[in-house]
Amino acid sequence: MSFTVAIDGPAAAGKGTISRAVAGRFGLAHLDTGLLYRAVGKRVLAGAAAIDAARRLTPDDLSADDLRTPDVAQAASKVAAIPEVRAALVDFQRAFARRSGGAVLDGRDIGTVICPEAEVKLFVTASPEVRAERRLKELRDGGHDTDYETVLADVRQRDARDTGRADAPLRAAEDAIVIDTSAMDIDTAVAAAIAHVSRKYGGA
Repeated sequence: MSFTVAIDGPAAAGKGTISRAVAGRFGLAHLDTGLLYRAVGKRVLAGAAAIDAARRLTPDDLSADDLRTPDVAQAASKVAAIPEVRAALVDFQRAFARRSGGAVLDGRDIGTVICPEAEVKLFVTASPEVRAERRLKELRDGGHDTDYETVLADVRQRDARDTGRADAPLRAAEDAIVIDTSAMDIDTAVAAAIAHVSRKYGGA
């Protein structure tokens, strides 16, 4: 049986944490599709052409331990705006989504482009200010020296790129359930997502 949960949203809204929790709760496979673009962005920073990097991407590229640095995040946002890059990664994502046993995918265009027929669609969001605070903590915990204003500017730039690109812009699918985590702790947000999935997943 295939069962797909599509979870979209902007950076640092909590969709990754929620996606992993949902996958674990229901025994579904999980794919952070942002890692695909981060892996391509990393290759571009190393000198590769973006489209070629996307076409040559391998599962091993997704396990690199330096895919969450600020430089790679910026590069990922830029390559994600290239239609040919997105096209090169579509088949990989769709095959993963319909695998036997079900899957959870999180990203920017899962419910709108990659898996428009997903059984469950969630859109996880939060205010830019809250997301910047979360991202700042994450970066500082990882040893990066930065400040709130820099991170907030980065969040807003990424939002502008993600929502403004011509190909597969970030937006909630018309039938997606929106979860605003601005005033939620992670346990509350996870519980809300699991409740929505439970209504559709007969194997819960």
